[in-house]
Formats: sequence, structure tokens, C-alpha cells
Amino acid sequence: MARPSRAFVVDTHRRAHRPAPASLGWGIAAELCCSVRSHVRVGLCRPHDRASGRYCAFVIAVLGNLSRDLLPGEPPKTGGGPFHAARALNRLGAGTSPIYVRCADDDRAELLPAFDAFGLPVEILSGESTATFHLAYDGDQRTMRVDAIGDVWHPNDLPTIPSAIEWVQVAALARSDFPEPTLATLARNHKVLYDGQGLVRPAAVGPLVPDGGFDHRLLRHVTVLKLSDDEAAVVGDPEALGVPEVLLTYGSRGATVIFDGKAIEISAVPVAADPTGAGDMFGAAYLSARAAGEAPDEAARRATDLVHGILSDL
Repeated sequence: MARPSRAFVVDTHRRAHRPAPASLGWGIAAELCCSVRSHVRVGLCRPHDRASGRYCAFVIAVLGNLSRDLLPGEPPKTGGGPFHAARALNRLGAGTSPIYVRCADDDRAELLPAFDAFGLPVEILSGESTATFHLAYDGDQRTMRVDAIGDVWHPNDLPTIPSAIEWVQVAALARSDFPEPTLATLARNHKVLYDGQGLVRPAAVGPLVPDGGFDHRLLRHVTVLKLSDDEAAVVGDPEALGVPEVLLTYGSRGATVIFDGKAIEISAVPVAADPTGAGDMFGAAYLSARAAGEAPDEAARRATDLVHGILSDL
């Protein structure tokens, strides 16, 4: 069982403090000071300003393992879905969205300072292993070697997510991260976005070789499935998976959203930047827009614009 450590809002001085108000749109009214288990008060959303691209950034929750990412000629970097989702939530001004993370206890001092700039409430759960990857890119195309697999999240490892939070982003890095009973537990009280990495990545070290040997029962508990184009090629026809909303992401090149029998393509101008984490950023922005009342196609447009903006700034 993962033992929760203290929850806090991270700043550059490593002090817990009250989160700042959302800077983009009206968003939420919430107080999460020192504990993400505080009561969350979700207010009514004013219409967003379409001309400026501003919209209500509603609170979501993000769960997942952190990773140590190793790229040629660069020092180790903090990675994993929660980190990249935090980049998006910070950009949106959704500063009270709780982030629940795990890594080996001995690696916290190395990996957690990367959250300093985001001002989000982070709850660190005790862990024994840190996922570790060697990454190499040719444009948006990635090759990867897995050096270590992160911890398994069993149902009794799950934190208590505030009941007012409807949408949860489950940022799996490997098939072992979130077994079917864990997703079932989460889905009792929340709508789940699940990362397709948790379907196609076997829990094995060595060169990453995706396969389709996943537990299809997982998908019964998923409201939104996020797949890269490579992952979609492994799982087969996305519309046949039985998930209400499917997101196909193409790095800096946009996305396709599938819902209600429709497939809507959202194009974007490619950006010459490191696309690591683009899918996680897309997922967080999409859920925040869905939580604010946007339809899937508009939420996908918002998410595409946000990812393009972040990558353009690199």
C-alpha cells in the first residue's frame, strides 16, 4: 500500500502555501491549501472569450508515476504524465488541480523540484521504483528503451480524490501501472481519461516493443481514451473499442477526436520542438475544457491550441 506523504503547493522555496487564483478565465472557486483533500467548491462558469482563446479552466485530478527521462547529450529530466499535465494546467491557470505522483522514495529529491514553477498541489505517495526511459527523437518519431518500470497502483494505493472533481487523468506509463480493479475503483466516482501507453506498453525492460496484449476489461471503466497514432495502430480500430470518447494525438501536428459516431480532425502547424509530453498536456487541457462544459470537439480544439502554444515557446 502506498503511504501518502504530505500534500503541498510547490514553490521555488519548497514551502507550502495557498494557490494563486486562476489566471486564464474565471475557472473555479477552490481552496486547496496544504491538503488536496480539502473541500473543493466548483462555481458556475462564465462564457469564455473565444476571440482571445481564454476559457474556464476547471479543476481536474491527475494520477501517475513519475519517470526519469534520459535523452542523448542532456542531463536526466523529470518525466511522466503528471509532470507534463502540470505544464498544461499551469498554462491554463488551473492552479488548484491536484496532482498525485509516485516514484522511488530515494528519487524524490531529484524529480520533484521540476514541479516548483507550477504552483500546483502535489501529493507524493510512497514508492519503491522509478520508471526510467532512454528517449531519442527524429522529428515527432520516438524510439525508446525502458530501463525500469514504475510502481503498480493497487486499489488501496489510491488517494482520496475530492468528490467535487468529476474528471481524472490516469497517466499510465506501462501496462502494469493501473490494473483493471484500480480503474474500476476510480470510475465509481469519477470519469476517467486513460492513456493508451497503459494498453500497449508491456511491463518489460529493454527496447520498447508495443503490443496489443492488454486487458480489454480496462476499457469498461474509461470515458476518454487517449492514443498516439502509433498506439492506435497497435490497438486497432479506435471506434470498435467501445469507449465514449477517443483522442488520437499526433504530437505537434494536431489530433482527431472520435465521439458519437463522428471523427473530427483538429489540425495544427507542426512545431520543431521536443514533443515529449505533448499527449499528456493535450489530455489535461482536454479534460479541463470538458469539465468546464465544452463539447468534445471544442475541447480538442482548445487542447490542440494549448499544446501548440507550449511547444512553440520551447
